[in-house]
Amino acid sequence: MSSVEPVLPAAEATPADTRPADARPTEARPGGAWALLVSELTVLFRRRRTWALLLALAAIPVLIAVAVRLSSQEPTPGRGPPFLDQVTQNGLFVAFTGLIVSIPLFLPLTVGVVAGDTIAGEASLGTLRYLLVAPAGRVWLLVVKYVGAAVFCLAATLTVVTAGVLSGLALFPVGPLTLLSGDTISLGESFLRALLIAGYVTVSLLGLSMIGLFFSTLTVVPVGAMAATIVLSVVAQVLDSLPQLEWLHPWLFSHYWLDFADLLRQPVDVTSFGANALLQGGYLLVFGALAYGRFMTKDILS
Repeated sequence: MSSVEPVLPAAEATPADTRPADARPTEARPGGAWALLVSELTVLFRRRRTWALLLALAAIPVLIAVAVRLSSQEPTPGRGPPFLDQVTQNGLFVAFTGLIVSIPLFLPLTVGVVAGDTIAGEASLGTLRYLLVAPAGRVWLLVVKYVGAAVFCLAATLTVVTAGVLSGLALFPVGPLTLLSGDTISLGESFLRALLIAGYVTVSLLGLSMIGLFFSTLTVVPVGAMAATIVLSVVAQVLDSLPQLEWLHPWLFSHYWLDFADLLRQPVDVTSFGANALLQGGYLLVFGALAYGRFMTKDILS
């Protein structure tokens, strides 16, 4: 007797999912979001461009120290950047002078390059859509990109301070620091003040970083976002120097950039620190919301 084998129905074809990559359901992976943050920081600090920017910043206090050391004349009080006339008395002032010279242009320039490249750089390379396949989604990607830019702000500021301290130690006498209030603090406390000032300058650059991130969501051309960020920082400082616009000055993100000298008094005056942090926080909220609104509606497949 012949047995009749059952005929199995043909498998139905599954239609292809034509939704955008970041709109498809993805399997949640533990730690995937934090892995994206680690990957972002790793890629950022493996780039030759990042190290070139940091080396350029480190060269500023080194050049100041060498120029003063090789000069046959003592720096004249009141001429040149603040603290320059005190460099030969205490090498720690090289770091403070380096920050004063770097803040108006060099630090905003490097921060603008990194922040302006956050989203636009990925879009120009065609990798943005692949990043959004991760379970974290667009919001976390924005957070990760901003954290990377903020970490660079800290690294840039510490680079200037560290290069200034090391060149000051190498070329000038270093000892207890005489503050602007006339008080003298120990060498250990002097290093702590230098770190506190580095923190102040880092906070000062956070608003500019968020502005750069916002510009980066508007274009797929990184150079355009970088240039817009840098130009805006220059414009803000020009406006801040005009007495006719004094009513506008407290609202400009660059208004407190050079006020870290208050941290070189005894007792420490944190008034400008708090005002600066509050101002930068306002820029974080405003431009963070703008970046969120733009990026959430951005067509990454175009």
